[in-house]
Amino acid sequence: MHIVYHLGAHGTDEERLIRCLLKNRALLADQGIAVPAPTRYRRLLRDTAVQLRGAKASPESEQLILEQILEEDRPERLVLSWDSFLSFPQWALRKRLYEFAGERLLAFTRIFPSASAEFCLGLRNPATLLPVLFEKQKEPRDYAAFIGETDPESLLWSDVIARIRALNPDIPMTIWCDEDTPLIWPEVLQAVAGHAPGTPLSDTDELLSLIMSPEGFARMQARLASQPPASTAGARQVVSTFLAEFAVPEKLEMQFSLPGWDQARVSAMSQSYHEDLGRIAAMPGVTLLRP
Repeated sequence: MHIVYHLGAHGTDEERLIRCLLKNRALLADQGIAVPAPTRYRRLLRDTAVQLRGAKASPESEQLILEQILEEDRPERLVLSWDSFLSFPQWALRKRLYEFAGERLLAFTRIFPSASAEFCLGLRNPATLLPVLFEKQKEPRDYAAFIGETDPESLLWSDVIARIRALNPDIPMTIWCDEDTPLIWPEVLQAVAGHAPGTPLSDTDELLSLIMSPEGFARMQARLASQPPASTAGARQVVSTFLAEFAVPEKLEMQFSLPGWDQARVSAMSQSYHEDLGRIAAMPGVTLLRP
């Protein structure tokens, strides 16, 4: 069995990915792909990882956990999705971003030692990620307590991924940028679910419906239905064209205010993020999906 861990991160797809796959679970099940409801495994995996304290589960324990997660026979591929696999929001920032992500993922994979694994992760520009993490604090804290000794301009996703890879060197990773998802959503869904190319998934347009005008979205759907693109690149071009004309600007722009932040800081962090993507793309064992 192969287990795909969709890691989020916080503030990226906001459960849209798992909702889409759940709506298509019967179709995916026909291909040996199981997509259980998150309520069946999130707390269970968290509690089990704590109990194991880094040790591997016994065959008996592994089977017991799977029986609680699965409603069907043992699948070829199991998709688990949780944006707190890396960390709960209140602990995501400790001088570095997702400081203990490698240790946490190692602990989760050791619940299923007989299975192969794969990590899938959507990235978000730290300049917009930090405001999201600040808002998601379980217990409200002021900005000074939240940021602590962290230098926001030093935060790099490549550091997070390097720490994950150091402790999980044999587990491949598929990465994408949340900012790119409107253009590559079908590829993201396929990377996580692993369904056969050409599988007609339903309800795959939720994200586009949220950022386009109703008129533009309807026209795009009609265009894709009447003239189906011959390739992924062709479909991406159609979506890109309609987004350019019908995207709702306020749905694409994130407005926020953090103490001491100005446009110069946001620009510097954004530039660093885009440069960091080059380092990530060159990492062994990492696949970066790009438009």
